[in-house]
Amino acid sequence: MSQSIDFTVLEQAAEWFSRLRDEHVSEQDRLAWQLWLEAQPQHRQAWQRVEMISSQFERLPQRQAARSALQARGMDRRQALKVLSVISGGALLALTGRGLPWQQWQANQRTAVGEVRGSELADGSRLWLNTDSALDVDFSASLRRLALYRGEVLVDVAADDRPLWLETEHARLRVQQGRFAVRQREDGYLVSAERGELEILGARRQALVAGQQIYFDALRVDQPAPLRPGQQAWTHGILQADDIPLGEFIAELSRYQHGHLGCDPQVANLRLVGAFPLAEPERIYSALEASLPVRVVRRLPWWISIEPRETAAV
Repeated sequence: MSQSIDFTVLEQAAEWFSRLRDEHVSEQDRLAWQLWLEAQPQHRQAWQRVEMISSQFERLPQRQAARSALQARGMDRRQALKVLSVISGGALLALTGRGLPWQQWQANQRTAVGEVRGSELADGSRLWLNTDSALDVDFSASLRRLALYRGEVLVDVAADDRPLWLETEHARLRVQQGRFAVRQREDGYLVSAERGELEILGARRQALVAGQQIYFDALRVDQPAPLRPGQQAWTHGILQADDIPLGEFIAELSRYQHGHLGCDPQVANLRLVGAFPLAEPERIYSALEASLPVRVVRRLPWWISIEPRETAAV
């Protein structure tokens, strides 16, 4: 569900969800919830969002257990995926609210939500995959090819007679040597060059040199812009905030966590500076409460909101 839902309505939906799951919920509460649900179309949309996120946590352990069992039997990746799809039934759709391209499940490099992993390729290049990413690596005597299906990748390309090609849904990137990153956005891709230069073959041909970044989608390739400092700190397990709005920081942090992580619009424009350890979210929350006039509210184990400090609990 990509439709924007008011923050307050989402919080009300999460509060109702928590209340109705209480074993002591009364019939009066159920009737009040029904009245709330029918009061506005956005109430129902918010409720569906909360239910969808809840279903991820109910189904995910079952799916992980099934995958572990299949791998324990010695099945290869293709066999395990085939059997897992039968075991899971509609679970894959429920996990994301939509179907995922089959290539993402077959990709030979993948990371889970919250996982950041580095590896060395056959040519000596280094590769880092960010959270919730899927990538294929295809090297041969005449070819160096990467295909990004989902998420974000950073590549430190070793010198080689063969150019390295990185394919996305909307364009191909050609690199001989250098260090660059590609991040999938909702409708396109952000490419940044830290070292060396690359060429984008998309809606139009565009060169990118060190210290620049560029956005492209199916219809356009923007003009290059300066690379933001600390943008690739995630490769070291750090989320860096260089005087950015809190709302932007929380949206970025949410990529590394299961469940819902929201920011009240009342505090979304507060500025934030610092370097935060991605592996320790509780330290991040404590730092936010210590440095900004905000508090961290947990309406459910998987529903966390950043709100003004003086706001009373719903």
